[in-house]
Amino acid sequence: MESLRAILFLLTLDLLSAAKLGVVQTEGGAVEGRSQSTGLFSRVDIFKGIPFADVPKRWEKPSPHPGWTGVLKATKYQERCLQVNLLQTKTQGSEDCLYLNIFVPQGSKLSTNLPVMVYLFGGAFLLGASNDLEVLGQSLYDGVELAERGNVIVVTVNYRVGTLGFLSSGDHRIPGNYGLWDQHAAISWVKRNIEKFGGNPDNMTIFGQSAGAASVSYQMLSPHSKGLFRRAITQSGVALSPWAHQRKPLSLLKKIASKVGCWRTDMDETFTCLRMTDPVGLTMAGKIDILLLLGKGVVMDLLELAPVVDGDFIPDEPSRLFSNAGQFDYMAGVNSMDGHIFAGVDVPSINQYKVNTTLSQVRGVLSGLIKERSGPALDEAMDLYSSTWGSVPDQALVKKTVADIETDFLFLVPTQIAVKLHAKHSRGARTFSYLFNMKTRIPGFPRWVEAEHAEDLQYLFGKPFSFAMAYFPRHRDLSEYMIKYWSNFARSGDPNTGESRVPVPWPRFTTALKSYLTINHQMKKSSVSYDLRADYVSFWTSTYSNQTQMTLNEE
Repeated sequence: MESLRAILFLLTLDLLSAAKLGVVQTEGGAVEGRSQSTGLFSRVDIFKGIPFADVPKRWEKPSPHPGWTGVLKATKYQERCLQVNLLQTKTQGSEDCLYLNIFVPQGSKLSTNLPVMVYLFGGAFLLGASNDLEVLGQSLYDGVELAERGNVIVVTVNYRVGTLGFLSSGDHRIPGNYGLWDQHAAISWVKRNIEKFGGNPDNMTIFGQSAGAASVSYQMLSPHSKGLFRRAITQSGVALSPWAHQRKPLSLLKKIASKVGCWRTDMDETFTCLRMTDPVGLTMAGKIDILLLLGKGVVMDLLELAPVVDGDFIPDEPSRLFSNAGQFDYMAGVNSMDGHIFAGVDVPSINQYKVNTTLSQVRGVLSGLIKERSGPALDEAMDLYSSTWGSVPDQALVKKTVADIETDFLFLVPTQIAVKLHAKHSRGARTFSYLFNMKTRIPGFPRWVEAEHAEDLQYLFGKPFSFAMAYFPRHRDLSEYMIKYWSNFARSGDPNTGESRVPVPWPRFTTALKSYLTINHQMKKSSVSYDLRADYVSFWTSTYSNQTQMTLNEE
């Protein structure tokens, strides 16, 4: 009798537990993932390694996948696209890499009409994957926590990087932007198929960080994206970022061709040779020379492979394409010390306790960014950044200034220009701006270091919940806030409105008010401010325009 009661109890629990999708029919064939329990009445269906395009041909746009017979077991991540490893010593991955992963939250009934969030990873257009940086078997971009806590479908995608993704001749022969075309193909696949997984194809948000954020920005600006998604979020990167645009693609192609023995005076012979060259050799030819990074210049100058104006996906200078972005609700921001890791490479002393950072080193960083050894612009920059130092500069303040310089130049200012241009060109779409400044969790850094590049991702993807022992309650508070703001925005186009109550109302960014929200674990009314680093934005906006001949008049 007791055993019968136990069996009936277990059967009841099974009936009351969350629904499961099972086999899903996509345009290419049937797929079956696995279901992960996240609570008594909640689960997340996980599909890993669904192909969204065929194996790409070298320096060609992606083509539709031919499909498959039977049921595809979508239970493991597929290989990343061929790329150099982090230390730039060897390659990893495969040319057969155009796959995506889907995370679907379920309650007692199958989910329907859910908002969809498509994530594009970062990695300097050189490396990265949809399942990058695995810890204890879980990817940094594992979508379970965000999907379950935000009640949204999360999709992560692979795209070509490095030489195979972004080499360009600057003309019709190798136009470039293959990684952007892969992203576009993935977003299009999601648009066509996500309804079968319980998603709303008319309520899609694309989001990304660093080069992934710049990619999101390019997707917004491209005329090919009209009507494809509804909203976009960029975290620490936009198309206007100085590292996100290759302006001399042919000279870079010549350099890579020389490295693999393909340089010829006849360019057609060069291209023929490149197309026949071993892909591993081509990939290694696009690596960064680590030895050039050690305090011998500006690290940004070594990041060469990037999107180009190709006359097709990106038909003009990014600054002139914001009329295309006016259809999308837009949320954008940066981490308060996005530039610190790069500044520490350019000026190692900023992270050394017993070594001073000299005024000449600060001036040297500014000189490297402005591209002037001397002159009024350099003097103006030095005056601006030293204005808070006083007569006897504190070393911590001087060192923090170096990090601020690179954060402003590489991330903050271009993002502020982008939100201003978006607000100016908006056709009813909303604009939101933020600054993420949670203190770093990376051990060994000086006390003044706040939010390092990419530190926001652990909170957005819910790591303080999935790895609770490694975090404190304040980190879970912050993670909860971010997931609420991001999922509300994906649901409604407004981070304040949706299924989650947020700690502080986040006002829209307008060309008049220029409001922004400071995001950390202590959210309150004073978290809302206006005109983020206005003097620095004004200075660098003028400098960008002079350097690139871009028109950045956002007023």
